[in-house]
Amino acid sequence: MTPLNVEAPPNKLLELVAKGLAVEKEETLRGVTSSTLLDSGILTPAAYGSIPAPRAASVDFSAALDVKGSSKSFPKHETWHLSEHKNIARCARFSPDGRFVATGSADTSIKLFEISKIKQMMLPDAKDGPVRPVIRTFYDHVQPINDLDFHPQNTILISGAKDHTVKFFDFSKATAKRGFRVIQDTHNVRSVSFHPSGDFLLAGTDHPIPHLYDVNTFKCYLSANVPEIVGNGAINQVRYSSTGGMYVTASKDGAIRLWDGVSAKCIRSIVGAHGTAEAISANFTKDQRFVLSCGKDSTVKLWEIGTGRLVKQYLGATHSQLQCQAVFNDTEEFILSIDEANNEIVIWDALTAEKVAKLPSNHVGAPRWIEHSPVEASFISCGTDRSVRFWKEIL
Repeated sequence: MTPLNVEAPPNKLLELVAKGLAVEKEETLRGVTSSTLLDSGILTPAAYGSIPAPRAASVDFSAALDVKGSSKSFPKHETWHLSEHKNIARCARFSPDGRFVATGSADTSIKLFEISKIKQMMLPDAKDGPVRPVIRTFYDHVQPINDLDFHPQNTILISGAKDHTVKFFDFSKATAKRGFRVIQDTHNVRSVSFHPSGDFLLAGTDHPIPHLYDVNTFKCYLSANVPEIVGNGAINQVRYSSTGGMYVTASKDGAIRLWDGVSAKCIRSIVGAHGTAEAISANFTKDQRFVLSCGKDSTVKLWEIGTGRLVKQYLGATHSQLQCQAVFNDTEEFILSIDEANNEIVIWDALTAEKVAKLPSNHVGAPRWIEHSPVEASFISCGTDRSVRFWKEIL
């Protein structure tokens, strides 16, 4: 119940546990901070592939809140057409280890891609004929898919859809086409997010309060302390922070709300974060001190969680129609979003807030979703033209 206007506490316990585990492994980790332990995956048991070490430390925005000066240049990327859905490709999500990416469509199907096969497909000399990067296709919804998430440790993918359900798919089974369990919600499930333990999940729905589910019992918990939400408070996106200590919602009423991960209390409401326009996405930085939000007022904003103040604005990309999102790249040095008017993917330097690149989307009509890999310089774009494209840095 700590009030949020305090400095983020040092992760002493995490460090202690991590050091203990390290000693068991006969590794001496002197002087290693908890954030690097977290990032290096020592504390992340990963059944399907261990999390690779990050390429660079996450950016400390607090140290440089008013940076002017030179922006970093965004590396050149190549793009590849991966697959077509039978209707609009609406969402995408990478697995935490970056080895898989899933896409969901208005055609009610979900496609699962293996990143190593995508890269193989992009090589100029594929010797053994064409490589198929799609390794699974799931059909178990009767309405369009809104959002996807991967279980943090197991080979399980969840989907939230307009048919008021969350479905669980086990992608370790090659023949499985349907979900093995289902949560029936009362509302259109617009967004889903797994708790880092994998034991809980959040569903953001047309209801203004996030629905917290126990994955093992399917019980649904609602916050007892809810701010007064006037008008349409439907949740466009819900996301847990990296340790599960908080979660954030972006709502149709334009508000960004922060919730306590244990008590489920709303601990901060940033009302009118995007004026009267909808807030369409919200993501935590890795250090959980800031939230990046995107709105239909064509702005992307960085908020300090402790104070609720606006730290930076990223301007110059029009997004007023589609439910697109703004995301960090894997090192948090850049922010990516979509310019609907010019059909471009726009990239800003996260620290200077300067626009550093505009990439033609290669989609027919503006892409409606962009999702960055958590481990490397690659991302996915999903289009109203039904196609899915993979982008990666040209090395």
